[in-house]
Amino acid sequence: MGTETSSAVEISEPLLTSEAVAEEIPPWKDQITVRGLVVSAMLGTLFCIITHKLNLTVGVIPSLNVAAGLLGFFLVRSWTGFLEKLGIWTKPFTKQENTVIQTCVVACYGLAFSGGFGSYMLSMDQRTYELIGVDYPGNRAEDVKNPSLGWMIGFMFVVSFLGLFSLVALRKVMVIDYKLTYPSGTATALLINSFHTNTGAELAGKQVHCLGKYLSISFCWSCFKWFFSGVGDSCGFDNFPTLGLEAFKNTFYFDFSPTYIGCGLICPHIVNCSVLLGAIISWGFLWPFISKRAGDWYPDNLESNDFKGLYGYKVFVAISLILGDGLYNLIKIILITVREICNARSKRADLPVVSHRVSSTADEKSEHLMEEQLRNETFIRDGIPSWFAASGYVGLAAISTATIPMIFPQVKWYLVLVCYIVAPALAFCNSYGTGLTDWSLASTYGKIGLFIFAALVGKNGGVIAGLAACGVMMSIVSTAADLMQDFKTGYLTLSSPRSMFVSQLIGTALGCVIAPLTFWLYWTAFDIGSPDGVYKAPYAVIYREMAILGVEGFSALPKHCLEICRAFFVAAVLINLLRDVTPKNVSQYIPIPMAMAIPFYIGAYFAIDMFVGTVILFVWERLNRKEADEYAGAVASGLICGDGIWTVPSAILSIFRIDPPICMFFAPSVAS
Repeated sequence: MGTETSSAVEISEPLLTSEAVAEEIPPWKDQITVRGLVVSAMLGTLFCIITHKLNLTVGVIPSLNVAAGLLGFFLVRSWTGFLEKLGIWTKPFTKQENTVIQTCVVACYGLAFSGGFGSYMLSMDQRTYELIGVDYPGNRAEDVKNPSLGWMIGFMFVVSFLGLFSLVALRKVMVIDYKLTYPSGTATALLINSFHTNTGAELAGKQVHCLGKYLSISFCWSCFKWFFSGVGDSCGFDNFPTLGLEAFKNTFYFDFSPTYIGCGLICPHIVNCSVLLGAIISWGFLWPFISKRAGDWYPDNLESNDFKGLYGYKVFVAISLILGDGLYNLIKIILITVREICNARSKRADLPVVSHRVSSTADEKSEHLMEEQLRNETFIRDGIPSWFAASGYVGLAAISTATIPMIFPQVKWYLVLVCYIVAPALAFCNSYGTGLTDWSLASTYGKIGLFIFAALVGKNGGVIAGLAACGVMMSIVSTAADLMQDFKTGYLTLSSPRSMFVSQLIGTALGCVIAPLTFWLYWTAFDIGSPDGVYKAPYAVIYREMAILGVEGFSALPKHCLEICRAFFVAAVLINLLRDVTPKNVSQYIPIPMAMAIPFYIGAYFAIDMFVGTVILFVWERLNRKEADEYAGAVASGLICGDGIWTVPSAILSIFRIDPPICMFFAPSVAS
């Protein structure tokens, strides 16, 4: 799954056991079951809720692929075990069915991210427009489109399927010919393969038990916190001044969030440390320094969310870091892609022509070659015709080209057509880059589309046109990369590519309905977008400002803001360059600018939570590395899922106007 903070990991392809090689592989239709689809819908709903919460709070979304495979295994095994106790025969649960469930869930909750419910789609609404300021240059009342279930679901359906058809014809090239790693997909396959062996089943049971325990703890703790969160300002444990009241004013405090601690356990150490470093630089030094210049650099009587004051520095410096990191990695991955393709072609040209007949030599009878041959045969056997993929893409593009201008009149049909002509090439670059580095740059491609189309349309509708174009580009390149990553998982678990593709289609269809519905739960129950609330929706403001910037230029920025932004943009490029040119034992300690940018706008509190998670993992790895490797993911998933599940009853209580009974807050002591 593509996220704002992703990292490359090195994982070798798991070997199949001799038992797995000898097993009978079920037909592709048998790999898709009713129980599997029911479980997929349940987990897809849960993970959409979790993704929305992360999107609307901090924007850091860890990969939940492994959790999807683990929970899918747990739910189906629990169901079959229950029926067996009743004496009812059930169909055996295979790793192919487990893979299909995982694929369907990932396709479903992936739309909660690429659908823009915390970014470009939310940037269009009235609240974000008012937050930026009605008199802010380029921020026009005409460029507002409030969320509505009707148009959101319609938009999701017309843009979300094209990415699946854009690269499906290249699955053999990407997975077999180029042997791309897709580290997250490989890790998920390794987990699923281990579940369905005699030795792995025992470990899987322990992991599920661990996940359930921490899910229960997280849910109960979140419920307990609710009672003290009151209805006043700064109530509850979410505003606990653990480092003192002065530090609390600069957002340095630990807010006891199971979700962010879980993110810290899942995200690599360098990501968590980068987030904390960004918090220290911004809220520890830069913002206090600029705030002392109030009255000189900007008027000192502005509100906290006025873009002509300190708030403008926060947003645009974060944007400059994000763009610097994103553009550097985009150019880097395109260059790597071109180089690797050229190398692969030259290697194939230098290889001697060999017969494909089965030989009796000892090498070809080796277990490794037999495993690879079985994988290749399984992956190729249930092919998806190229004509089907091409006609599907063209047909969907035609429907989308006609429909999107009805939803967004500012976007002309020929602009949508240009998007769909260019998108397959960008989808290939993103999918290839994800296969090499595990780093999806879907949001970067979306931002590029945002700037280009906002500038092309101009002042009369450019903001909405840019945001809509961002959604089109993001959806295509994100779903294409997710599909290819899931093809890699299916390749390693001997799952049919046809069943994988169909499960992607089903998961995407579920996501087009579930993602907007679960977002609507937040939208109606909470104050989304409030800079003083829990659900700040940080990227909504950032994306709208990007669109305005694409139309208006830099004229409205406060004093010295542009110079500071340039400095941080260059710093992001230089830091990335330093990461690439230094030896690995040095570069692993160099921070990631994209991760550093997040607290610049949001605050330092979640960085402390994530750092607590990474410290727990670091100590755990030093005490017992094997146990940490086996159970850290389960603990993290339990913490995130438990807190995510509590969001549902919390939202229902809010909808019925049932407020927490106690407001716990802290104030300085007064000398008598």
